[in-house]
Amino acid sequence: MYDVLASFAQTWGLLLFVAFFIGAAIYAFWPKNKDKFEEAARVPLEDHDRPAAADRDGGDKDRRHD
Repeated sequence: MYDVLASFAQTWGLLLFVAFFIGAAIYAFWPKNKDKFEEAARVPLEDHDRPAAADRDGGDKDRRHD
């Protein structure tokens, strides 16, 4: 019984991961997603004056209100 279950899991597990890989590759190379990926690739190169956390809360987090 173990041999049957192990063989079943190995075969279908392999097919599942191959299908997942093919789906991920299609998503990555789909022409519609090109602009989204190019924009994401430029994010590390953009020059920001302050961290993104300061942008979200308005930048008042580090100021003291006395």
